[in-house]
Amino acid sequence: MLRIEGRATKFCDRISRRSFIQIGGLAMGGLTLPQLLQAEQQNQRPQSHKAVIMIFLNGGPPHQDMFDLKPTAPAEIRGEFQPIATNVPGIEISELMPRVAGMMDQFTIIRSLVGSEGRHDSFQCCTGHRFRDPKPQGGWPSMGSALSKLQGAVDPSVPPYIDLSQKMAHDPYNIKGPGFLGMAHSPFRPDGEVMSNMTLNQISTVRLHERTSLLEKLDTFRRKVDHKLASETSDNFTEQALGVLTSSRLVEALDLEKVDPKVRARYGIDDPKVLGFDPKMGYQALMSRFLQARRAVEAGARMVTCSFADFDYHSDNFGRGRKVIPLLDQGVAALVEDLHERGLEQDVTVIVWGEFGRTPKINKKAGRDHWPRVHAGLLAGGGMQTGQVIGSTDKWAEAAVDRPVHMQDVFATLYHNLGIDTVTTTIPDNNGRPQYLIERQEPIRELI
Repeated sequence: MLRIEGRATKFCDRISRRSFIQIGGLAMGGLTLPQLLQAEQQNQRPQSHKAVIMIFLNGGPPHQDMFDLKPTAPAEIRGEFQPIATNVPGIEISELMPRVAGMMDQFTIIRSLVGSEGRHDSFQCCTGHRFRDPKPQGGWPSMGSALSKLQGAVDPSVPPYIDLSQKMAHDPYNIKGPGFLGMAHSPFRPDGEVMSNMTLNQISTVRLHERTSLLEKLDTFRRKVDHKLASETSDNFTEQALGVLTSSRLVEALDLEKVDPKVRARYGIDDPKVLGFDPKMGYQALMSRFLQARRAVEAGARMVTCSFADFDYHSDNFGRGRKVIPLLDQGVAALVEDLHERGLEQDVTVIVWGEFGRTPKINKKAGRDHWPRVHAGLLAGGGMQTGQVIGSTDKWAEAAVDRPVHMQDVFATLYHNLGIDTVTTTIPDNNGRPQYLIERQEPIRELI
């Protein structure tokens, strides 16, 4: 948390001890900001601005009702939605996704995703690893944390890994963190109180610099420090930290108040109760997150993640789908259209997927249950070959019958788009042993 206020009066200069300590925390796991910047500089990696935006559809989206409809299947399989033609001849998707259908030439559908272990958890979508894989001490890092370690920050004032997801009630849904890489590579989560404290309330830049002498005395807030700050370089990193505090780059990127109303309208209106849940549960259809994601990568983030609504439709699959899927359609279409208009389609890869699919057979509550055998995903940007469908399933969307694509193959492709060779790239774990980013290291050939 970053909190610099003028109201507290515990010190003679009217700033509280607790408030000033929070300067060092930045809500990034308790690691001090000067240490974070030092760790990034120590990487000495070449800087680029390739990026990934991952839209995590927590709960397991119904592939049969979105990307892999089976109109000739029995009624208890095909459901209530009809397929519609897209702007790519021969490709059809759900009638609830007309915007994506109208620009299918800018997307690729994978209908034959395999490798899911069927858990309600973001782990596989964040790390590429399976639950049952042997884990190094500290656990596997998420992709965003790996990028933070390997490539560092594009801009010192913008964290390389940003998570725009809300805090979700089912904790395993929440986007994963740095694993064995440590707190220096945690995702920055600018939600709620953190964003409200990323401003200098009643304090000028001059007054802020006058108070830097307090930093060494009060900065006992850190925990799990990966690298001790060398005394001879502390002043340099403190100065960089103050540069982050006084920079408006990230705040402006995430602040949508000044965005062109026409652009904002394209993305749609936030609906906190689209599914009737208590907003505090975190399963909201926040269309603004798609726009913030685009603005965050444009500002310098290497990876941005966000969740969207909820797809665990064990009952009322079609009623809920009618509410949520059109909103997803609008947000994803607006995001990809925006990336193309701003010339970012070669640099930014968009991946839209969930942790597994849903059962072909509709249950007695008009829902679909968990189905890890096969599911679907949507890709765009990244300089990939789009306007195609990869893989196919059987007549009931029950199993992959052509070109099974493992979830790790998707990760290999994402890393490839970022210029990272998964065959040769390793990261040392806590014991100094080199760890490959993923086990399956060949990108999807149809996309590159």
